[in-house]
Amino acid sequence: MPIKHENIKFLVIALRDSVEIYAWAPRPYHKFMAFKHFSSLHFRPLLVDLTVEENQRLKVIYGSEAGFHAIDLDTNTVFDLYLCPKPNRGTITPHCIVVLPNTDGLQLLLCYDTEGVYVDTSGKMTKNVVIQWGETPTSVAYIASSGQLLGWGLRAIEVRSAATGHLDGVFMHKREQRFKFLCERNDKVFFSNTRSGSPQVSMMTLSGIHW
Repeated sequence: MPIKHENIKFLVIALRDSVEIYAWAPRPYHKFMAFKHFSSLHFRPLLVDLTVEENQRLKVIYGSEAGFHAIDLDTNTVFDLYLCPKPNRGTITPHCIVVLPNTDGLQLLLCYDTEGVYVDTSGKMTKNVVIQWGETPTSVAYIASSGQLLGWGLRAIEVRSAATGHLDGVFMHKREQRFKFLCERNDKVFFSNTRSGSPQVSMMTLSGIHW
């Protein structure tokens, strides 16, 4: 996950039980160089992002089977942001970490399983709202150009406001399909199926789906 701060581009990578942060070195190197490394994390990182608080402090946010966690790069402190309430120590699937716009990098939307919760970068709940997807999504993505969340389910794609969780629209599939988000470019969203056989890439705009 590349992030730019003070004209420095950072690259954050989640490995088996560690997180590595690289910083882009300009001429004469022209490559990413090791910046920080956090190993032997208590929870295995499955999803990772980076936020810049008030244009000053860097924090790594990552998701695991237990919930979401943070690493303060100033103090090298690792702490829990949100541990998901699962009975019998059940595991969760983290889908998406959204650093909400116009919050100085301090507020987050954390999506997992069929839910999404709003917390700040210290772990405090910021909204008494929990997003509930109509079905368990196989992939969730934040579309920065529109400020919306897209959740790909087996039967439909749900479009929601990232700021409020409000359902903006639903696109039904012709048949049950399992999709994975690829990228966003020029107000278009690209995703692929995850079935065996020949891969199929689809393109979607907020006004419809094009196959």
